[in-house]
Amino acid sequence: MPTKQGDVALLDDPVAQELLRGKLPARLAYTWTDGSPRVVPIAAYWDGQELVMGTWPHAPKIKALRRDPRVAVTIDTQAPPFHVLLLRGTARMELLDEPVPEWVEAGKRLAGDELGTQMAQQLGSLVPVLGGMVRLRVRPEWVGLLDFETRFPSEVERGVAAAHAAPPPAAEPRG
Repeated sequence: MPTKQGDVALLDDPVAQELLRGKLPARLAYTWTDGSPRVVPIAAYWDGQELVMGTWPHAPKIKALRRDPRVAVTIDTQAPPFHVLLLRGTARMELLDEPVPEWVEAGKRLAGDELGTQMAQQLGSLVPVLGGMVRLRVRPEWVGLLDFETRFPSEVERGVAAAHAAPPPAAEPRG
């Protein structure tokens, strides 16, 4: 029986592992200080336990995350069959006086070693000017996985189950 949506054991699924280690940015969703939702693309690194991201200490999302650290993260493909990893958790923040190492590695994975290293060096030079860099860590508390082959959105799965449970339509008599 497949692992149910919400179970963190879904992180062990090959589709989830492909997305966590792939060349796609994550999308970090959080609640702004006025209560409205926000989503930003962000480089993320999976360390086997947590999704790790880097940002600047005065980035707008830091202010919001201090008020409400609950987040949702999505990593998804752009072509069919669509693969979608959905995570929910609580962001923990740590101020560093150097570039976040996992952020550097995520940049290399997303942009390639050479370009990722150049970007990390350029942006890393801003760390002293901007007052450090913040490491965001999210340990998944809820995990969802869609592969549009064996796992579909819940409403589609309910519809398919209902269609299979319904008796076939009666044949109309021919005359």
